Amino acid sequence: MRTTIFNPLIPGFNPDPSIVRVGEDYFLITSSFEYLPGLPIYHSTDFETWEQIGNVAMRAEQLGIYNVPTPLGVFAPTIRHQDGVFYVIVTILGGRGCVIFTATDPAGDWSDGIVLEGLDGIDPDLAWDENGTAYVTYSGTVLEENGHKRPSVLQVKVDVGSGTILDEPRLLWSGTGLKYPEAPHLYQRGDTWYLLIAEGGTERGHAVSIARASSPEGPFVGGPSNPFLSARSTDRPIQNTGHGDLVELPDGSTGMIVLGMRPLGLAKSFSPLGRETFATRLEWVDGWPVAEPVTLNPRPEPITFKDTFTAETLDSGWMAVRRTPGEVTAVENSALVLTADGETLDGLHPTFLGRRQTTLTASASIEVDVSRGTGGLTVRYDENNHYDLEATTTDQGVHLVARARLAGLQQEWHAELPAGPIIMNVVLTPNREGFSLGDPVERVTFSAAPAGDAAATVTVAEIDGRYLSAEVVPSFTGRVIGPYSTAGTVTFRDFAYNGTNA
Repeated sequence: MRTTIFNPLIPGFNPDPSIVRVGEDYFLITSSFEYLPGLPIYHSTDFETWEQIGNVAMRAEQLGIYNVPTPLGVFAPTIRHQDGVFYVIVTILGGRGCVIFTATDPAGDWSDGIVLEGLDGIDPDLAWDENGTAYVTYSGTVLEENGHKRPSVLQVKVDVGSGTILDEPRLLWSGTGLKYPEAPHLYQRGDTWYLLIAEGGTERGHAVSIARASSPEGPFVGGPSNPFLSARSTDRPIQNTGHGDLVELPDGSTGMIVLGMRPLGLAKSFSPLGRETFATRLEWVDGWPVAEPVTLNPRPEPITFKDTFTAETLDSGWMAVRRTPGEVTAVENSALVLTADGETLDGLHPTFLGRRQTTLTASASIEVDVSRGTGGLTVRYDENNHYDLEATTTDQGVHLVARARLAGLQQEWHAELPAGPIIMNVVLTPNREGFSLGDPVERVTFSAAPAGDAAATVTVAEIDGRYLSAEVVPSFTGRVIGPYSTAGTVTFRDFAYNGTNA
């Protein structure tokens, strides 16, 4: 039976995907940048239904990103399996550098990681030849005779047990001439070695190209149809397609996962969810891949999540910024408790807990008690760009302020509610009607009501979502929604997320 490819495959903030198949099981990993836990792991047995089963980095010391500024952090992992061991190799920019993590169970626990000292590059790949020699292939630079540094794909042999680099970097391929040859992956298919790379930058020019050789060390010759996958200069609903990784699908055909974006608006210029994971299939013609375009095929059922905070530990989808959730939250008496420690959402270490926005049409709600502090619900891209609904207790009741915080600019809207716990809501609705230049691309609506009295709901603000999108915000992440505290202790109950791609 032909495998159905749902797109997005892994929705929401899930860029730079890599995948490995072990028997009938698929394990997929994506970048996480400044968030902890980091490096989420997704699992499937049919390539159609996916579940997050854990994260590689559950401990802050595995990454070393406490003071890493946006947009650095955990970039472009590769996941592989060799001799019963799972390997993840990744660059932590501003943190520990190039690190190899290992585990026998991809759901965890993962090792503390071994640093490859002296590897100067990003987007590392890990592959073994038939003799067991391990190769790390990565994106770096070559110094030319004129002193110019040319971006290229380089390679070294490594001892994966010690992290020792065993030889000098060798140039493998500089791509087809498009900018930023990166995200290399090396595969052996029969007697031929293939080098898959991304080119064109991760913006609209993003593309996938390929070269082949008789040895993992080259020399590599580029394919005749490079780049063999790109959405550039098309009106496809999925743009920026690139950063591919190959895998055998359950039906025996070859699949390729890529990152991509779903832009909205009159000129398809704004992507609220950032870079997501998509997939396509390809055929081999004369020893070269021919890829099908990446098509939009969202799962028909809604995506829902509810957390009543009754479990002793938070599930693997919750994240905090540069700290683990356990460092900023507590779960007590069926409630989530956030106690501020001096930083606002504009700081590097906000008291915040969030989940990825995974659908274009979405709503999130949570009960908030600000009798002992100040806090609320935020839609976050990074510390400089976020939309918030914040509450504080006054002599008159609960004062609400909605904020659009964008690169140092701020606009506010205010409302009042009676004293007591309140329900905060955010509704995110893409504008799919006919556009004029002044129409909002997406409506982000904040509202609130006294707990137990939905009829008394007040709309605090309706904000155009285009300013909180990947093309506007200078980071590589996506939207993360959740509760926060900026002063004192705030208690939260009953978080709910509901979304569709309709």
